[in-house]
This record gives sequence, C-alpha cells and structure tokens, in this order.
Amino acid sequence: MNGKNRKDIRPGLRVHITQKQDQRSGRLTNGVVKDILTTSAFHSRGIKVRLQTGEVGRVQEIIETNHMEVRGD
Repeated sequence: MNGKNRKDIRPGLRVHITQKQDQRSGRLTNGVVKDILTTSAFHSRGIKVRLQTGEVGRVQEIIETNHMEVRGD
C-alpha cells in the first residue's frame, strides 16, 4: 500500500520512508510511525511522518497495516 493518503497512516504502523537527503538516490528508511506531520488528506509524493527514531520523511510504502493498540485500563 502506498503512503499518499493520510487516512491510511496511523501511529504504530511500520513503513518505508524517503528522507529529504535521500530523495535523489531513492534510499528507503524502515521504521514505525510516531507522528503524522502532513495535515492534508492527500500528498502526491507521500504523507510526511516522524518515526519513533526521530527521522522525518515521506511514506513510500506501508509495510505492516495491523498495529497493536496499547490500552491502559
């Protein structure tokens, strides 16, 4: 699944992103979404996110769509 629609991306998902410095080479970085930074519903080059590691980039592919929700009951 591509990462162009904001509705498809949630914190906790495992994704591949392209960081700004890697746009020309197309190098992908693997990680787990911490924050969604793009406010629009769609972005042609991918929704911008911050990974749990602090890296920022645009989602190129969603690797894992079923994330576990932690509840503090």
